[in-house]
Amino acid sequence: MRRALTRLTPVALRGYRRTWLVSDIVAGATLAAVAIPEVMGYTTISQTPIVTGLYTVIFPAALFALLGASKLLVVGADSATAAILAAGLLVTIPGLTPQSPEWVAMCALTAIVCGVLLILARLLRLGFLGDFLSASVLIGFLSGVGISVLSGQIPEMLGIPKGKGNWFEQQWAWLSGISGISWTTAAFAAATIVTIKAFKRFAPKVPGAIVAVVGLIIISAVTDASRHGVAVVGSVTGGFPPLGLPPGITAGDAFTVTGVAFSCFILIISQSAATARSFAMKHGDRVDINRDLIGLSAANVAAGLSGTFVVNGSPTKTQILDAQKGRTQVANLTLAAVVLLVTLFFTAALADMPKAVLAGIVFLVGLDLIDVTGLRRIYARRRSEFAIAVATGIAVFAWGVMQGVVLAVIASILEIIRRQYNPKDFVVTTTDGTPSYQSAVPGHQSEPGLIVFRYDAELFYANANRFVDDLEALVDNAPDPVRWVVLDAASIDDIDYSAGVSLDGLCDYLDAKGVTLVLARADASLLHLLDVYGIRHRFPDSRIYPTLSEAITAFRA
Repeated sequence: MRRALTRLTPVALRGYRRTWLVSDIVAGATLAAVAIPEVMGYTTISQTPIVTGLYTVIFPAALFALLGASKLLVVGADSATAAILAAGLLVTIPGLTPQSPEWVAMCALTAIVCGVLLILARLLRLGFLGDFLSASVLIGFLSGVGISVLSGQIPEMLGIPKGKGNWFEQQWAWLSGISGISWTTAAFAAATIVTIKAFKRFAPKVPGAIVAVVGLIIISAVTDASRHGVAVVGSVTGGFPPLGLPPGITAGDAFTVTGVAFSCFILIISQSAATARSFAMKHGDRVDINRDLIGLSAANVAAGLSGTFVVNGSPTKTQILDAQKGRTQVANLTLAAVVLLVTLFFTAALADMPKAVLAGIVFLVGLDLIDVTGLRRIYARRRSEFAIAVATGIAVFAWGVMQGVVLAVIASILEIIRRQYNPKDFVVTTTDGTPSYQSAVPGHQSEPGLIVFRYDAELFYANANRFVDDLEALVDNAPDPVRWVVLDAASIDDIDYSAGVSLDGLCDYLDAKGVTLVLARADASLLHLLDVYGIRHRFPDSRIYPTLSEAITAFRA
């Protein structure tokens, strides 16, 4: 009976303790105070009605809590996926008008298609795809999204028309029209930013965003700000989220938005996996990315069926939940309940909210996405990855968010290939039995007559010729005639067919020079592959040693 109950209990809630309940509820309510204005602000990016932002943390957050594995990951609207969604739909369906019912329907359909892609990824166990955006590329991508997001809010914050065209044309548009600034609108935006920053600095436990929203709504209502040129939200249609398929869609529409959905899918896997993993490791919890894919899939399908847009695992909201001592997904169930109450009973209070307030909130979100510290760290430690991160970030805001996703994936894969193509290789020397490594530069040798060569990568068609060329150069340029070459195979656990052919040719070359090729630290899988490729006879048992020291001792004997 107990085992059956355990199976029915959501994975993220197994082992729950009653002592956690109060802290979870308090953390969830506090998170709601921050998340409500934030997700409403994200609708300025997705270009959907404000209430759709609230919908992203009702059913999606609740379903992930019940079906996902992560104890803390918060699922809801996210600035990066909202930017990809809006930019993608504008390009894919040029005649579609933002904020229109047709636009909302396509946003919802994209969420459903994204949910289908996520469940397919789970069935095919593709959770590892989350690792294909390297940390440096992800930092560059999100920083680019941050620049795109915050720069897009500036016209709304200043009360001037937003320009059209590419990113540079849009920036020129508001800069050239800055003489038409609405100072009352700018004052509301500035008050929002100062309030949030002040509370974050001097009273971090108080949700500055909700203080700014409530206080500035009151000021807007009392001063009748809309009559002084301040754009306000106006009437917000609340109530229970609409349930069902988006109206007016067809099967052909699903194919149309698949490209946009796939871009969101890549970012969701990468960002959610990275966030879930980091917080799980922090608390000593187990990570199950494939199980999280079920929760993320259900969350996106629920988003589409409840009239809102794509949702993602949110690093910022998850950090807030962790800081508030939330322990499990009960906190996110509390978040969903609080937001539902606001949607049912309190949307009328949002009518006097200046749009500049939402723009100010999103501006700060975009600013937080620009990871200057992370970029500095990458620059100090690996310049090549810094260049990739910067290129990815520039592509996002200058070329487009969807294009940035594609470039990020391609850049990550190319970086993997680059490392495998051009790995470190060493000539190993021993002093008092302790190995030391020096770069495999022609002219280096381990000792007279001996070269111990270490190659830190698997051998495949792209790097096999370089491997052969480097080793031949060492043999040809050694200070003393080479009698033995010991190949340290500790890092070579796989070779493809092309590499096998190259290795066979290397054996011919060394035989012609009277050089004995010896293997050290080769595992069973490598020896099996040599047998499959028909070159195992090149390495009889007398030429295979379990350690480097034994191989070197045999040479000296």
